[in-house]
Amino acid sequence: MAKGFRGGGFGGGASGGMRQGDLMKQAQKMQQDMLKMQEELENRTYTATAGGGVVSATISGKRELTELIIDPEAVDPEDVEMLQDMIIAAVNAAIRDAEKTSAESMSKITGGMNFGF
Repeated sequence: MAKGFRGGGFGGGASGGMRQGDLMKQAQKMQQDMLKMQEELENRTYTATAGGGVVSATISGKRELTELIIDPEAVDPEDVEMLQDMIIAAVNAAIRDAEKTSAESMSKITGGMNFGF
């Protein structure tokens, strides 16, 4: 045994065990808060528009397209590519909004620690 080693885990005594227990409680609470937040985020919807509002896309918190609204004035048989671009832009904007909201919400719980959410 190393000279001066007294064992006892963290901090070398009973108070270290209390700190470790408090740390475990905090970690468990953080985990519960994160799970609750993930569930809330999955139940949200995110809507974004493109083309001045002629295309609207709504996604779920699970990043699934749930609604796509196209104003008839956006449909030009001579320029289908523009409509396709507006749809892609609206869907991608909604996804970015969902990702940003999720990251900000999780950051509030984790105190800025990055867990890949």
